[in-house]
Amino acid sequence: MVMLIDILATGLMAIGAFFVFVGGLGALRMPDFYTRMHAASLTDSAGPIFILSGLMVQSESYLVAVKLFAVLVFLLITAPTASNALASASLLAGNKPGLAVKRSSAE
Repeated sequence: MVMLIDILATGLMAIGAFFVFVGGLGALRMPDFYTRMHAASLTDSAGPIFILSGLMVQSESYLVAVKLFAVLVFLLITAPTASNALASASLLAGNKPGLAVKRSSAE
């Protein structure tokens, strides 16, 4: 039974790490601010769900699992709110969606 719990926890954390990696790669590869922010916000939402779920399965104490669940709920409330606020501020500052950032040849 312990081995099954370890396999499940490792699998959940590996899926979470995959989402974080792909989101980080997307934030580097996307052409403009809004698509980069979208990739980063998906990383902020999908990554912690799986990583913290794996940690909850792995924890031996119910108190630790409840604390991890509280952290997960807090992250799921604040991360999309922060992404929305960032997008709204960028739009109000005049950053139009769909315009790729011009990079200089010196980079």
